[in-house]
Amino acid sequence: MKRSLRRALWVGAVVAVTVASVPMATAFGAGSVTTSFTRVQDWGTGHETRVTITNGSSASVSTWRIEFELPSGTSISSSWDADVTRNGNRYVAVKKSWAGALAPGASFSWGYNGTGAYRAPLNCTVNGAACGGGTPPPTSPPPPTTTTAPPPPTSPPPTTPPPPPSGQKVVGYFAQWGVYARNYHVKNIHTSGSASKLTHILYAFGNTTGGRCTIGDSYADYEKAYTAAESVDGVADTWDQPLRGTFNQLRKLKRMYPHIKVIWSFGGWTWSGGFTQAAQNPTAFAESCYNLVEDPRWADVFDGIDIDWEYPNACGLTCDASGPNAFKNVASALRTRFGSSALVTAAITADGSNGGKIDATDYAGAATHLNWIMPMTYDYFGAFNAQGPTAPHSPLYSYSGIPQQGFWSDAAIQKLKSKGIPANKLLLGVGFYGRGWTGVTQSAPGGTATGPAPGTYEQGIEDYKVLKNTCPATGTIGGTAYAKCGSNWWSYDTPSTIGGKMTYAKNQGLGGAFFWELSGDTSNGELISAIRNGLG
Repeated sequence: MKRSLRRALWVGAVVAVTVASVPMATAFGAGSVTTSFTRVQDWGTGHETRVTITNGSSASVSTWRIEFELPSGTSISSSWDADVTRNGNRYVAVKKSWAGALAPGASFSWGYNGTGAYRAPLNCTVNGAACGGGTPPPTSPPPPTTTTAPPPPTSPPPTTPPPPPSGQKVVGYFAQWGVYARNYHVKNIHTSGSASKLTHILYAFGNTTGGRCTIGDSYADYEKAYTAAESVDGVADTWDQPLRGTFNQLRKLKRMYPHIKVIWSFGGWTWSGGFTQAAQNPTAFAESCYNLVEDPRWADVFDGIDIDWEYPNACGLTCDASGPNAFKNVASALRTRFGSSALVTAAITADGSNGGKIDATDYAGAATHLNWIMPMTYDYFGAFNAQGPTAPHSPLYSYSGIPQQGFWSDAAIQKLKSKGIPANKLLLGVGFYGRGWTGVTQSAPGGTATGPAPGTYEQGIEDYKVLKNTCPATGTIGGTAYAKCGSNWWSYDTPSTIGGKMTYAKNQGLGGAFFWELSGDTSNGELISAIRNGLG
C-alpha cells in the first residue's frame, strides 16, 4: 500500500481489591507476598484489571505462579506481561521469561482485559498457597496503603467511551515511518480523539523476504526510546525495559482503549515481492509469520496478521506468476497456523475492470479463511501519469469521461460480491490524502498537466490536513472531491464526501471502512470522525 514506501486510561477513582497476604514458602524467604487485583476500567461489557505481586519477604523471589477463577459471565480476552493459560474458568498466570526476580519489597504488575463487567477473582493461590480469594470492589477508593496506583498520565485522559457496538469496523493504518519526518506517534492517535473512534489499527509494514515474515524497521518497531512528552501515557521509556518503540506505545494505547485491536500488516507496495517465494511453501511462510507476530516480547500487542500482497498473479512493483490459487493457499496456511481466534485479514486490489487484477486470483476462495478483505479503493488515478488526464484518485462511482472503465470503488465492490464474497466481509477504503498535478489549466477533471504537483514529502501526494487549507475543494464528481488552485489540481475526500461513502457502505451491507493512514488527518480527527459518524 501506498504512499511513502509507495507509496491507562485512569478513569474516576481506581478501585483496588487486595487479596489476603500469603505466607511465603521457606524457599522464597521469610515474610509474605501480597497480590492485589485493581479494577482500572469497567464499561459494562468489558473491563481492564491490573494484578500486582509485591514481595514482602526478605529474599528475592525468582518465580511466581498465580491461579484463580473468574465468576460465570466473566473471562479474560487478552493479557500482557504474564503468560496466562486457561482451563475452563480457571486461569494460571506465570512470570514472563524476560521478567527478572522480585527483590525484597519490590512489586511487579501484569494486566488483562476481560469480557463482562468486572468481578473479583475466586479461589486464588500464589505459588500453591491459598490467597483466600478476592472480594467485590468497594464503592469508594480504599486507603492509599492498600495498594499503590501508578502516576496518572501527563496528558488528559480520554473521556469518550468505546465506540458503540454497531458491529461495523473502523480500521486505520499506522505507518511505521511516520515516527521520523512526519513526527506522528501513537500518542497522536490518543490526543486527536481518533483512538475512541477506531476499532482496529493496522501496523504497516512487516517485510516479506526469503519466503518469510521479517521485521521491517527494528528501530521504529521496538528500539526507539520515548520520552515522557512523546509517550502516549506520559511515562518515559527506561534504558533497560524489555520493549520500547512503537510496539510498546501500542501496548500502552491498548491499555487505555481496551476495545482496540492491533493487526500487523505485511507486504505493501515495496515489500510484496517476497510473497512469490512465500507462495511456494505457504506452511513455512505461515510458521515464520506466527513466530514473529507471537514473539514473547510483543505477543500481547498484536491480535492477528494482515497480508497486503500487491499483487498475486499480476504486476505491482514486481510481477508475480504464482497462479490463481496462490493467494488462497497463503491465506489458508495463515488461518491454520494462527487458529480461529486470531484476526487474519487482507488488503487487496480494487481493480474492477474486466479481466483486471481482481480476476487474476481466487479472492473468493481466500475469503473463507479471512475475517475481512479491504479492497484498496483509492490510487486509481494520479500523477504517476504525469501528463494526465486529471481524475479523482478515489471515485465512488463512474462519471462521464473517467479515464478507465472499472476504476471506481463501486465497480470493485460489486465485482467482489458477484464472486461470492459476503458484503459484510468487505470494507470500503478511504484515503486521508490527495493526489495532484501541476501545469493544469482546466478546473474540471480531464485536463492535461505537466507533472506532479509539489507535496510535503513526495511529489503528487499531500495530506488532507494540508490540502484543506492550501487548496480547498472546489467541486465534487463521482462521490469524491477535487480542487484547483493556481496551476495545481488535486483530488481528495472531505468529511462531506466521506459521509456519502459511509452511507454507501451501510446501504451495501459492508462490514465498515478502513483508511490510509492516520497521520494524514487533522489534529482533531476530522476525517475519522466523518467515518465513525457516517457508519452510525
